[in-house]
Amino acid sequence: MDPVLVAAACGVLMLLIVACAAVLVVRSALGGAESKDRARILVAVAEVLRALRGKR
Repeated sequence: MDPVLVAAACGVLMLLIVACAAVLVVRSALGGAESKDRARILVAVAEVLRALRGKR
């Protein structure tokens, strides 16, 4: 296989895994949360995702 194609496929696969993990974390965190805490939970998840991407 072409190494560039393998690298691109790995990048896409990693992005899908991180996106699915983020959705699962948000769903589990918001499941038992009160409405006043939801914004704070979403901000915290966004900060974690930014840290994982290296933007912070």
